[in-house]
Amino acid sequence: MASTIKSFSVAYDPINQSNVFTRGDVISGQVTLELKKESKIESLCVKLKGKAQVKWREFYGQAVITYLNKDKYFSIKQFFIQENQGNNTVSKGSHVYPFTFQIPTEERPSSFRGAFGKIVYRVEANLSRSKRKDKKAKAEFIVINKGQRDPALMSPQQGMVNTKKKVMSSGTITMDVKIPKTGFYQGEGINVVGYIHNKSSRDVTPKYCLYMKCCGFVLMRRKMEKRTILKEEGEVIPPSAGATVKKTINIPPMTGMSILNCGILTVEYRLKCYVDVKFGGGPEFKFNIVVLPVTEGSEEEKTSAYDGSDMLPVSFMSEGGSLFQ
Repeated sequence: MASTIKSFSVAYDPINQSNVFTRGDVISGQVTLELKKESKIESLCVKLKGKAQVKWREFYGQAVITYLNKDKYFSIKQFFIQENQGNNTVSKGSHVYPFTFQIPTEERPSSFRGAFGKIVYRVEANLSRSKRKDKKAKAEFIVINKGQRDPALMSPQQGMVNTKKKVMSSGTITMDVKIPKTGFYQGEGINVVGYIHNKSSRDVTPKYCLYMKCCGFVLMRRKMEKRTILKEEGEVIPPSAGATVKKTINIPPMTGMSILNCGILTVEYRLKCYVDVKFGGGPEFKFNIVVLPVTEGSEEEKTSAYDGSDMLPVSFMSEGGSLFQ
């Protein structure tokens, strides 16, 4: 039987140039239904939804176990046509149904998509007809958690490697390194200052690695994915010498935000500062880094933080894996 529906879609209106929302914002849009001929509609509604989900598979011989966990944040519904509420016959042609929602004011984690986890917010339209499968249309939008800035994020961090590691029995290397704070905005530079005392007989090189660690949780199981954001290195320090080294590690503007307020999924960042020695391991120290969102109107705004070209702030895949829908 040929369908009487020519097209069915849902769309929302951006509220700023970045096309991102936060808690308490009003989101408006429209559901568009185009019919080839007059049709009886049981119900037509639109929902505002937010949820987190983690999902992965593990193989044990011939057995495959799927681990799945969900956290539903909200689901708000508006009806345009309700069952048993008067005449539900809709005429041929195009029909536009406007809607307006307020995003709940409770703090929720920012939008995210990863290899085995996602946090998504969307508007979803649903069309029901007698003896027919429901017709659905979805439009996903980005939510950024501005949150309350913890004063601790502005406190400096310092690490001193007190355990001096021997390098091929040729001496020791010590490292004292510090950064000005814990919280950094997308696109901001991390100013690293360190003192390295090379008491070995070899050249050493200070190096830096910024990486992301994403973890998903299902019951007592944990799935972890690491992704290197960038690597940098400094100038070589010769044997039997000490030097103060300075380096600015620029966080890429499109780096995703830290997610620390979701019960089933976390996104964390580390800055590893270490001394590379040929044929031997040198000292290293890892700083916890919290990546904060740049939002319109803030003093820290970087124009490149969100240009609307990427649907979501973070997207990565594990080896052999794929993003799930």
